[in-house]
Amino acid sequence: MPRSSRRTPTGRSGSLWPGGTPSPGCHRPDAAQNGYLTVASDGGIFAFGQDFCGSTGNIVLNQPVVAMAAVPGGGGYWMVASDGGVFSFGDAQFYGSTGALHLNAPVVGMAATPDGKGYWLVASDGGIFSFGDAAFYGSAAAIPGQDIVDMASSPDGQGYWEVSTTGNIFAWGDAIYEGGTGSLHLNGVIVGMAPDPVTGGYWLIGSDGGVFSFGAPFFGSTGNIHLNQPVVAMQSTGDGGGYWFVASDGGIFAYGDAPFRGSMGGQALNKPMVGMFGF
Repeated sequence: MPRSSRRTPTGRSGSLWPGGTPSPGCHRPDAAQNGYLTVASDGGIFAFGQDFCGSTGNIVLNQPVVAMAAVPGGGGYWMVASDGGVFSFGDAQFYGSTGALHLNAPVVGMAATPDGKGYWLVASDGGIFSFGDAAFYGSAAAIPGQDIVDMASSPDGQGYWEVSTTGNIFAWGDAIYEGGTGSLHLNGVIVGMAPDPVTGGYWLIGSDGGVFSFGAPFFGSTGNIHLNQPVVAMQSTGDGGGYWFVASDGGIFAYGDAPFRGSMGGQALNKPMVGMFGF
């Protein structure tokens, strides 16, 4: 029986600002301002062209942070730990977590609904947990042998994709299956994905920075470049005209209309980067 659910247990996580109120200086940026946030496994947040709304960098966590998502348009964001604990900042509301549940497999990713009033968590066995207005459409939990690493919402939030380390894609709801890399020999395992908000397609990113486009335009990659550290996550721009990806040392790679706003590459980090979100 799949262990996915819509339960909203009380856990050890929630908004770290009263009522989800943005911290001083945390506001929605100008719509024309493209930027990004990166998150480390200790919950440290690094903001480039976006406001810093808070972090767990100085808090002892039960389990490491593995991913993040943000309120559409900025002004707040969520982080999720491998036990499913969710931490919300700015005007990102807390809708629930799995922090108090026993999980069959660790949480590895999350995605927010387009209106920012809900989110999904995905575990490495494919289990999906939905909170707020995020609906449950199905999961890969009953399909054996899948090492899921990430998920993404369809453009209208009426579906989502899950992706495995081999690039197998599982599409649920109105998320369209455009293909995957499951039958290809990869130089680096797939570590993340990003949806194209215009075409309804998606990009997959490998640990070597190789980008695979499915129903979405290709803007470039680092697949033929020697990287100091592996890539861990990617994010598309709001207009689908480009994307960023981040390496575990904080290095940022920008393609298409995704601007480079800075990075932590070459700087000393307490913990490695594990995720990012861009606008």
